[in-house]
Amino acid sequence: MASISSTPLLNSTSLSPLRFPNFSSPSPFAGSCRFSHRNLGPSLSPAVNRSGGAIMAAASMQGVVTEAMSLIQTASPTWKSAVANNVLIFVLGSPLLVTGLSASGIAAAFLLGTLTWRAYGSAGFLLVAAYFVLGTAATKVKMSEKEAQGVAEKKKGRRGPRSVIGSSAAGCVCAILSIYQVGGSAFSQLFRLGFVSSFCTKVSDTVSSEIGKAFGKTTYLATSFKIVPRGTEGAMSVEGTLAGLLASFFLASVGCFLGQITPPEAAVCVLASQIANLGESIIGASFQDKEGFKWLNNDVVNVINISLGSIVAILMQQFILQNWVK
Repeated sequence: MASISSTPLLNSTSLSPLRFPNFSSPSPFAGSCRFSHRNLGPSLSPAVNRSGGAIMAAASMQGVVTEAMSLIQTASPTWKSAVANNVLIFVLGSPLLVTGLSASGIAAAFLLGTLTWRAYGSAGFLLVAAYFVLGTAATKVKMSEKEAQGVAEKKKGRRGPRSVIGSSAAGCVCAILSIYQVGGSAFSQLFRLGFVSSFCTKVSDTVSSEIGKAFGKTTYLATSFKIVPRGTEGAMSVEGTLAGLLASFFLASVGCFLGQITPPEAAVCVLASQIANLGESIIGASFQDKEGFKWLNNDVVNVINISLGSIVAILMQQFILQNWVK
């Protein structure tokens, strides 16, 4: 049987005295305890990179949003605020835009919107937006029936860049003249009046044409009052003419409500639009689709129409309204 030794398990002489670390001296692990993603191992390093990148991206996005909001709230329109507002509005309004414009037409409309905002601020932009909504709604009325008769606008009424430019050329000229203050403050309101009148003229033309093709019982040539089929160039109908007059009155009232024009100037816009539309009908009946005038397509006629509406309104303001107010 094994005997149990009486030798003590611990020899007091073999124990070294207890020493506590000196916290005042630098730790031998101080260098290795610095926080670095290199010390976290290969599996955590990408995660740290991603989180750091996400924080930087969030900060960058916050800066962009802050800058965008400051531009949107800018009292005096600038090119930057015009672009920022149009980007926001076009993104939010894209479901409506695609119903009335092609992709290239939306691009052209964006340029028009930016120019309008820079010249006349949100009020001018809202006026053009009201024109677009009203014109698009009129184009969609009885679309299937108009397509069956062959008188509907192509591509379900979705207009391209040539139509956008043809419908806004005069307004764009007035906007550019206003931006660069051509003629000084004396001409500023005249250009604004021409701008509003051009869109009153165009909305009246669009609505009268589309409602006339949808509901017109009898259509006449503007030159001879000869009865012709719906959709004939230069043709007019009572239903379409009344609808166009109301559309012009509505848009002129919007311009007046937004402070773009005065009530007497709104009346001038309505009258000028009807004179311009009558002139367009005469041009269409006399020259459009005739030999030697193949270049005179709808887009060219639109430019002539809205330019005439702007010029007539400005002349009426200068020679009739100004003297009448005096």
